[in-house]
Amino acid sequence: MGRGRQKAKHTKIARELKSFSPSVNYAALERELGHPGDDQNEYVDKWADQYTDEYEGEKA
Repeated sequence: MGRGRQKAKHTKIARELKSFSPSVNYAALERELGHPGDDQNEYVDKWADQYTDEYEGEKA
């Protein structure tokens, strides 16, 4: 394939991609990304009550 045909093909594909606009399901995207809900707090340590820290027992 010559350079002219190759460039024309790439230009055609670029135009198709530029005008391509897929529909987006934002709810599914949010679930997939794991966005925490309002009632969940990602900074709370759910295991903190079961174990003591090593430095907690030592008094300086």
